Amino acid sequence: MAELNTGDGGGGKGGKVRSKKQNSKVDLTAMVDLAFLLITFFMLTTSLSKPKGMSLGLPDKDEDPSKNKDIKVDENRTMTLLLGADNKLVRYVGLLATPVEGGAPKDFSYGKDGIRKELIARNKMVLDYSAAKGKPKDGIIVIIKPSKKSTYKNVIDILDEMAIVKVGDNGSYAIVNDFTPEEQKLLEGK
Repeated sequence: MAELNTGDGGGGKGGKVRSKKQNSKVDLTAMVDLAFLLITFFMLTTSLSKPKGMSLGLPDKDEDPSKNKDIKVDENRTMTLLLGADNKLVRYVGLLATPVEGGAPKDFSYGKDGIRKELIARNKMVLDYSAAKGKPKDGIIVIIKPSKKSTYKNVIDILDEMAIVKVGDNGSYAIVNDFTPEEQKLLEGK
């Protein structure tokens, strides 16, 4: 507890009383205890930020390969992204041998002025195309093909772009790890 100690103010020489400076001392032990109790309380009751993750749907493992059937997809709805070494990103629409109009292979950069702008524009074109065919909910299908020389950061950047552009809302995207020789030559710049 706090206590205040003072000396006595007794008389001095010749009857004159001089005031003495009071010697004061405050005990702060209780204040320190209270501070540590408050710190402990707030540390235990505060919730720390939880890590956020992107949900990624993966197909079930199918033991019987004879059940796998090829699905025909409209070439006008597909866009393939090839991820290469040194942050190289190549996009083509449709098939590589016969790309759709405006879908010839082209290099892009990562970010809002690169692939994001292209994804937004192409998604709008696909939705307009699908609406004209009577299927307004059919969006873009993006095939992401990371090469062995691409970095983990590149794959995460592309998945972030898919989330930003909201490709999964009316379209879909998939990560595929097989390359044709033509795609490999395209990535290497030959």
